[in-house]
Amino acid sequence: MSHFSTVKTQLRKRKPLLQALHDLGYVPQEGEKLVRGYRGQTVKAEVAVPMKKGGDIGFRWNETNQVYELVTDLDLWEGQVPLERFLAQLTQRYALNTVVSAAAEEGFEVAEETRNLSDGSIELVVTRWDS
Repeated sequence: MSHFSTVKTQLRKRKPLLQALHDLGYVPQEGEKLVRGYRGQTVKAEVAVPMKKGGDIGFRWNETNQVYELVTDLDLWEGQVPLERFLAQLTQRYALNTVVSAAAEEGFEVAEETRNLSDGSIELVVTRWDS
């Protein structure tokens, strides 16, 4: 029998989370949505990502810890990207979007973005022109 699992994250802001999901090719839905699991079971989440195969991915706001938690039916992840890799990619894109947004708020813009294919790291060069 399958069931939903909750995975802790450090994702605190909705906008960079949504952008990170888009960056990875997913189409998140906002609002109180039902996340599908095994045999039609559902759980509510504030952000849902419908998946073609298996169960959906959801992100539920944890008021106590002030973070979004990932909620999904782990048994339905078989044959998809391993959950650990998905979370690593999502967290990296989330961090990148957070840094770019914070830099823009301070008047910086991204001058260069370099990806290291061997280790997956991303290097940003930001500039600001003072008058």
